[in-house]
Amino acid sequence: MPIPEISVQEAKALLSAETPPRLIDVREQDEWDIGHIAGAELLPLSRFGELAPERLTDPDEALLIYCHHGGRSGRVTEFLLRQGFTKATNVAGGIDAWSVEIDPNVPRY
Repeated sequence: MPIPEISVQEAKALLSAETPPRLIDVREQDEWDIGHIAGAELLPLSRFGELAPERLTDPDEALLIYCHHGGRSGRVTEFLLRQGFTKATNVAGGIDAWSVEIDPNVPRY
């Protein structure tokens, strides 16, 4: 199954829309503490199985998933699609690409 993926530029445009998608950060707490994209919700991969069922309840909700570079978020996006979340999309390049291309105030690590 191909994983839907968008660029950070496309993600920024969607997040600026009148009804933006939810932005889910699947990095770990220590990474989040370094920096994150404004408006994101932390749902760490290490606790995803525990937290997702209570926090992600609408399979029709648009979700943008990101991590550091796109690997972990790609796996989470694939998992969500298999669970029936038809509007889950991976943000290619993750927060690193966001920092380089969108907001240099977001720290790189």
